[in-house]
Amino acid sequence: MYLPHFVERQSRYLFAPFGITEETVKYVEIRWAGRDPHSCLESFLVLHRVSIFKNRAPSMINARTRFASALFTVLVAAAGLEGRPTENGVFDTQIQPLLEQYCINCHGGEKVKGEVDFTEIVRSQDIDSRFELWETVADVLASNEMPPEEEDNRPDPTETQQILDWYEERFVNSVEARPGTFQARRLSANEYRNTLRSLFGFELENQIIAAEQTFVEKSLVIKLLPTDPPGPSEFVNDTSDARLSSFIWEQYAYMADRALQELFSKERSDVLETLVGQPLPHYSESIKLTPAQAESLLRSFAPRALRRPIARKELERMLASLMGLKGGELLRATRDEMKALLVSPSFLYRGLLIEATPGKQQLVDSYELAERLSYFLWEDMPDTQLFEAAARGDLEHADEIAKQVDRMLASPLARNLAESFGHQWLGLADIDNARDDVLSRQALRSQPFDFLNYLFTENRPVIELIDSNVAFASHNTASFYPENNHQLEKYVRPKGIERKLVPNQRMSLDPPEGRGGILTMPGILAMNRGPILRGTWMLRRILGERLGEPPADIPPVEAAAPNVDFSFRERFEVHRSDSTCARCHDRIDPLGFALQMYDDEGSYKLALDYKPPRRRAGHDDDPDRIDTAGHLPDGEAFQNFDELKSILLGSKRRDIIRNAVERTLAYALCRKLEAFDRPTIDAITEKIDETNGTWRDLFVEVSQSLPFRETFIAPNPQTNS
Repeated sequence: MYLPHFVERQSRYLFAPFGITEETVKYVEIRWAGRDPHSCLESFLVLHRVSIFKNRAPSMINARTRFASALFTVLVAAAGLEGRPTENGVFDTQIQPLLEQYCINCHGGEKVKGEVDFTEIVRSQDIDSRFELWETVADVLASNEMPPEEEDNRPDPTETQQILDWYEERFVNSVEARPGTFQARRLSANEYRNTLRSLFGFELENQIIAAEQTFVEKSLVIKLLPTDPPGPSEFVNDTSDARLSSFIWEQYAYMADRALQELFSKERSDVLETLVGQPLPHYSESIKLTPAQAESLLRSFAPRALRRPIARKELERMLASLMGLKGGELLRATRDEMKALLVSPSFLYRGLLIEATPGKQQLVDSYELAERLSYFLWEDMPDTQLFEAAARGDLEHADEIAKQVDRMLASPLARNLAESFGHQWLGLADIDNARDDVLSRQALRSQPFDFLNYLFTENRPVIELIDSNVAFASHNTASFYPENNHQLEKYVRPKGIERKLVPNQRMSLDPPEGRGGILTMPGILAMNRGPILRGTWMLRRILGERLGEPPADIPPVEAAAPNVDFSFRERFEVHRSDSTCARCHDRIDPLGFALQMYDDEGSYKLALDYKPPRRRAGHDDDPDRIDTAGHLPDGEAFQNFDELKSILLGSKRRDIIRNAVERTLAYALCRKLEAFDRPTIDAITEKIDETNGTWRDLFVEVSQSLPFRETFIAPNPQTNS
């Protein structure tokens, strides 16, 4: 379907280094002719299952896995083709010369200030791919922040307006909504773990000391698979460019073996009976299957592994491999077929079996939509109800999508949305560095997840992220809520050395105690110690503003001389007197200093029972010395955090909602947002803002949006040549 012509030419190159015979090359080339490369690779893996999976010579195993990895890389890359070209006439003749004249000197070549490199734009064939950067450019030009006033070479007002007019026309007024170009995506480590667990009905666990199970990750999958790095979208499910190395391939093959070994064990006979669809005979030593049971198992397992109905010819080929076999041979052949599915690209990748016409923008099929919904809201494969809805074609209707979203949010699996999406969006990994004590660290870490899960699943307004009278705490975090912790159930500490992580309990903040919403959670404050980190976190994570990295040569804030009674804020004002620093810190500092009534541990300094920790150089623990007043770059002033929160809920409300929309859409689409996504972002933001929409409303709008329900497959270069 998407096979470019170079794959055939590369086949001998891929096969030759690993001792594959010329006959095999010819066979595969014949099989590839006119067929989807991904289904062909499946067939190849099954054909060579004995040599790949059962040859115990280490050198041969390594060669085979490297071969499989290379073949995967080529074939999967073949599915993700380039998007549509853009016309750059006005940009080339009018805008590019201005950028080269006024901007490249500081933002190009070896000098790249603020992580803004204009050479990436002026040399790009598709300038729309950096629309976020263009937004930043338009903002600093409109506010006259760039180029700096001390620069002699500055554009005149006419030239500045020319760039702004081009930006408005290119990225605001004339852009049309369309879906992104199809990209195959490998399952992330968490998606793979959850999918394998749902497919088999059990978790692959490590054999570890029972006493450590409270704190140690028990999943074998998480232990063996490396953590996926964030993609361009800043989310780890953005895996379209993730390479499948030979190491990871070996881990997949090993875990497939482990899963099948456990499935066919006496301990999992109930799971196997469920997959077979009929009772199995009692046995003493080993599992036995009749030919009818083996066929029933493959008919049940294959479509669930592929997350859509299996092609009739492929199923017939699988069943043909079992013909005439009995006893142990039948069992081994059945396991081999199941393993071939588990290491096939159709299982390990999302979207490879999508039905679409190259060169055409169109709705994705029902099974692809079911897959998108399940990995968006659950980080897991579709369940039976989603499969059935897809089979009936119900997901083609927007109201059915809304019903499925409601059902899925009511499932315990929706917790994955808070723990995966929320964790990455808010950068909560740093909470793990907030405390040395394991129990305290885990308690602080779980608070934001519990809160987000409450917002997501109980239909709470999006803006309640900032201001809420609901909090979650346990005895490990009760000290942060001295006037409300009486709502918590009494905790009886067990005798001996046993220690347990106690789940958080929900409580109402009455009185508020300086808490409420994500900004004042102890773990959030503790992982962002000091005004700079807190202000930066709020700007980036909550308001969605983009900041470059600080210069490497900026010295730290020095402690005041012993005889100089400067507050920390006064010392900092001196520190950032440089105009280059002030340009960013004018946005960062007011937000961060508004939170100075919280200490480095996240405790509220104005609480009646506040006991300051050991004094640190450069910090003020005396509440009388706290200065939380400030003003934003647009002139809005506040005296304390409560007044700042009023501004956030007022004039900054739309910015907060828009950022939530952008983050959610990027996570759902598993890709970086582009210029053509802007109409979708604008429409959802306006609707949520005007109706005080909830997180459920946001998830429904994203799931019903054009980029989520449609796709574009680039034309096959072979057919266009």
